[in-house]
Amino acid sequence: MSRTENVQLSDLLMKLYGNSDEAIFFFDRQGKVLAMNSSAEEILDKDVYDQMMVGSTGAICKACKGYTSSEEPLTCLSCYMANPDEDISSFQVYFDTKGRGVIPYSGSIQTIDAKTGIRVFMLRDLTHQFKTQEELNQKLMMKRVIKAQEDERKRLSRELHDSVAQEMLSSLVDLRVLKYMNIEEDVLKKVQQTEGSLMRLLDDIRHLSVELRPATLDDLGLEAAFRTHFKWVEKNYGLKIHFHPELESKRYEGEIETVVYRICQESVFNALKYAEVDELVVRLYEADGLLHLLVMDEGKGFELKNMDPKGTGLGIYGMKERAELVDGRFQIRSEIGKGTVIQLEVPVVKGGVDD
Repeated sequence: MSRTENVQLSDLLMKLYGNSDEAIFFFDRQGKVLAMNSSAEEILDKDVYDQMMVGSTGAICKACKGYTSSEEPLTCLSCYMANPDEDISSFQVYFDTKGRGVIPYSGSIQTIDAKTGIRVFMLRDLTHQFKTQEELNQKLMMKRVIKAQEDERKRLSRELHDSVAQEMLSSLVDLRVLKYMNIEEDVLKKVQQTEGSLMRLLDDIRHLSVELRPATLDDLGLEAAFRTHFKWVEKNYGLKIHFHPELESKRYEGEIETVVYRICQESVFNALKYAEVDELVVRLYEADGLLHLLVMDEGKGFELKNMDPKGTGLGIYGMKERAELVDGRFQIRSEIGKGTVIQLEVPVVKGGVDD
């Protein structure tokens, strides 16, 4: 028998059996439990444990809720315990455990003594792996949903700009031609009124196009998109935004630029809606492999434990979700009467990406 530092292999195996986090059962050919380790005992309800201890064959079925086959997520057909001569290296099985409910496990069953038909059945808890996989799936799904939203926004924005706005502009030109024709005064006045209405509607369409998805974000990047948006906010709402970009027109991955733009857009909107300020500061810079966004105001502020007392909270929740999609770190610092600071840090490839 092999030895390691004068410790017999059998001693090591006994320690593995006793200290393993995996539940280990030994069964005879008839399905009677011969032994189990402490991890196995801990997952069994008392009545199941008692049935195993008195030698009841098939007691394991009292705890097992089925395994995953190629046809069904949960089934008892062709049970892994049914054929005492069959070894199965890995399969997914569900057990009703003591105090934790139904838990997914990775199971394996193997014959260790062909002469007596003794088999070992081992269970490894998959709860953590399932949770990790679920979080990953949710993140991937959210990425796909947001990408689909942004793609549709882009399509609608282009359609409004290239089709609807152009048609309205053409109609405006036709109306202006009418003004120089020999028409009656009341007709001319009506033409001028209609021209004014169309101009206002054209401005609204252009704004809606930009709000859906600014072309400058895709064509020129964050700095240009921010300048356009801030100029519009100042023109329409009188909010002065002191913008300090330090990117030197660098470009980043499309997903990163979209996330940073949307979070800044939402932050400015929240300040406009709740902070009761006439100006705020926006900084955008890169340092230590991170793209930093800071939106700062000296307005009313709020209690962090009551994140959005006047609204639904979906704005802040949405910003956090978007930040997580690009492995970003989103923080809010605020205090009643002392303003609010919104900070976003996103890992980026050093120096951005090529245009």
